[in-house]
Formats: sequence, structure tokens, C-alpha cells
Amino acid sequence: MGSCVSVEDDENQQLKNKSCSNRSAVHGASSSPTKADSVPLNELDTPEIQKPAYPVVIIPKNVQDLRQNSGNSDLDIFTYEEMKSATKNFRPDQVLGDGGFGIVYKGIIDENVRPGYRTTQVAIKALDPEGLQGDQEWLAEVNYLGHFRHPNLVKLIGYCCEDDHRLLVYEYMASGSLEKHLFSRVRATLTWHRRMEIALDAARGLAFLHGVEMPIIYRDFKTSNILLDADFNAKLSDFGLARIGPTGDQTHVSTRVMGTYGYAAPEYVMTGHLTSRSDVYGFGVVLLEILIGRRAMDKSKPSREHNLVEWARPLLNHSKKLLRILDRRIEGQYSTKVLMKVANLAYQCLSQNPKGRPFMSQVVETLETLITQEGGREEAILQNGGGSIILYEVPRSLPDTPKEKYKIQYERDNEREAVPQMSKRANGRSKSEPPKECNLHAPDSEALLDEESSSNGCGLFLTIIETVTNTNCLQSQEPKPAQSRSGD
Repeated sequence: MGSCVSVEDDENQQLKNKSCSNRSAVHGASSSPTKADSVPLNELDTPEIQKPAYPVVIIPKNVQDLRQNSGNSDLDIFTYEEMKSATKNFRPDQVLGDGGFGIVYKGIIDENVRPGYRTTQVAIKALDPEGLQGDQEWLAEVNYLGHFRHPNLVKLIGYCCEDDHRLLVYEYMASGSLEKHLFSRVRATLTWHRRMEIALDAARGLAFLHGVEMPIIYRDFKTSNILLDADFNAKLSDFGLARIGPTGDQTHVSTRVMGTYGYAAPEYVMTGHLTSRSDVYGFGVVLLEILIGRRAMDKSKPSREHNLVEWARPLLNHSKKLLRILDRRIEGQYSTKVLMKVANLAYQCLSQNPKGRPFMSQVVETLETLITQEGGREEAILQNGGGSIILYEVPRSLPDTPKEKYKIQYERDNEREAVPQMSKRANGRSKSEPPKECNLHAPDSEALLDEESSSNGCGLFLTIIETVTNTNCLQSQEPKPAQSRSGD
């Protein structure tokens, strides 16, 4: 997990408490803003934003204020003994993760914990009194998640505030964090389509926060704060650093810097000026991590590649350069056209000039359109049933030399393994022949072939992904090399 920058907002100094009063501010290292990027937002027209009608959120000064806040009346208040029972006395094998706030435990609240309570799997965050977050951040999280309900915000079920104990009880997110799926080699690789769906879910969560009557700036958007449920729906968690954004004639709010290295917008780090587009920058960093498969800050890489944004952003609008640094685990799962549009979106979100970044509502609209385009391609394959579909139309101007060969490669684990090459005579066709077809349900080659033209525009690059029939989705499994058939 990233290291946190934890200090308090100027205007909330009167709410200072034991958590942050004795902690020094640490400012994140970041490059200074350069000349504003002149990136046109031609495809991102500003839509009319219909702001949801929610009550104004005012962070209570203390726990007593919290208990009197009617906006949180639907939250359950638990005792510390109930929390101990739910986590089996905070047993180490119940730990889901930890961070600057403390430790998160897996728990079950049922009849044994509280009579009459419906059995519910939960995640319980126990605040560390010596950690980077304290009562103010804890109260902020209770209030924001207590007030707002949205499919892409993690649900807060209740809390415990007894003596010095501060605990939060959330819905259990069975698939863990996006961070673990992107950067842990133990977990199954996220497919391209799933990555785009996760990015869209996270964007919807941010767009919702920015669109309420009193806009909320999340301020700590990163992969470890994006949690995934059993169906890989993404939800934002950890609202300890969230705050109300500029309203009325305000262009920004001035705060002291809080956030995580590598994700904080450069103008915010330099000036403390916070706007909703500070969150957009953080989203751009995460989108870049999704594309490249690297952390925002990684000192295990060569020095010029330590900062992902500084290294990769200049390459996003160059297809050949981008393909060289793209996460190899998703090769062949996307169309180049859609990939470049997603890369351009990340490029705009990462503009050094805040005004050059789109609004999150525009990001949502763009991702929805791109996912729909890619979804149509998958649906065509699924709806085809057992029939054949045209996967690739060979270009009209084929090379005359018989030495030209088409390469068939497949991806296994994270490496490419060469498959015996097949000559043009076996796999090619003349201008008068109909397009090649691939029967997805042939007994010896249940494979989906995706193409990418070679550098001369005439070769075929075939990536093989095994398909699972009689299901509603393509599942990634260990691929099998396609076998040539005499009739092709």
C-alpha cells in the first residue's frame, strides 16, 4: 500500500483531536507542474449534471454529535464485545489487510453476536490510536458513507464507538482490492474487459460524489481503495480523507496536502488548491496502472521509470510505443482502436493543467461508449451459437513471395510460446476465395482467433483464447494451440 500524507485541513483545525494533533505533516515528492498541456477535449462535451438531492454533510465535532445526527439513523451501533465476538476475538487469521488507519478483519454478525440479527458477512476496520488516521478521519468516514448510498460506494453497516475503541463495520467485499489483483502474481489475471468494467464502476463512484449538491472530493483515489465484490463489481472505500469541495463562486478549496504518493495531482501538491479535478488526476493514475500493470511508484524499476506517470504518459498517444509497455497479460484481448481511446482518456486525465482534464461525468460517458463497442464484439461471438463467424478479412494486396508466413502464437501464463509456423499455402487464400472462417465449436479447435495486422499490413497475428460454451460470458482459461485443418 502507498504511504500516506496525513495532516489536517486549515478550516477544520478546531476539530483537532488525539489522532492528528501530535503528528507532523509529510509532503509527497512530486514533479513540479510544467507548461499546461494543450489537449483538446473534442470527444468530451460537458453534459448537464443533475445533482442528487442529498442533505448537506457536516462532520460532527465529536462522537456525541455523531449520535445525534439524524442522517446516520440507519447505521447499526455495535458494542466492543460484539465486535470481538464477530471477529473471534480479533484472531490473526481473520485479518484481511492493514494500513495507516489500522487493521481490517473479516467477521460474521449473527444470532450469536446479536440476538435476532440476520447472518451477515462483514469487514471490520479497527482504528489504530497510534496510526496515521484518528477521530476526525473516522468521523468523516462514518458521515459520508452514512449519508450516501450508491452501487459503487462500499456500504457502511454500522460502527462501534466505545471508550477509546473506534471501529467501522462494512459490507464484505469478497474479491479484495484492485491493487491485489493487478500486482499480486498469485491471483488470476484480470481480463481486459473486466479491467474496463472496474474502471467504469470506480468512475461512476467518483462522478456521484462530485455530482451531489455539496460536492465531495474523495482525495485518496488509488487501487487499494477500490474494492471488488464476489462478482467483481467495484466500490470505493476509505473516506477518511474526503472533504466537501468548492461551492458557489469558489474555484477551489485551500487545504494542507493529504493523500498518497504518486496519485496526488501536481497542482494540489504544490499549492494545496483542491478541486474535483484533483480526483480526476488520481483516476488517470489508476487507469494507467490498469493499462500498464505497474504501480504508480515503483523504485524496483530503473530510475527513469520510478514514477509511472512521468515515464508512461508521453507514450500514451503513440500506438507502437504503448503496445511495447502495455501489460502483457492482456495481449490480444482488446481492439487497438478502443485501446488507443482508453489511453487517450488516461492522457487527458493526467494533464498537468487541471482545466485540461475532463469531468468525471465525461469519463463515465466515454468509458460506457467504449465498453459498449467492445461488448458488441463479444456478444456476436456468444450469439453465434455453434456456427462459424468471420474473424478476419485478408487484405486485398497479398505478398507474392511464397516465403511469407503467418505466425500463430498463444499466450500461456505471462509469456509467449512459439507455435510451429504454418505457410501461406496452408492458411492463406487468394483474392477470389471467400474470407476464412473459424468454427468455434469444432472438436479439435475450440479457439477464438483475434487478429492484429503485421508491420507490412498483410500478415496475421493470431492470439488464441479458449472459449467456454453454454455460458453467458467468456472465461479466461489455459489456451490450446489451434490445429490446422486440411480444408482451410
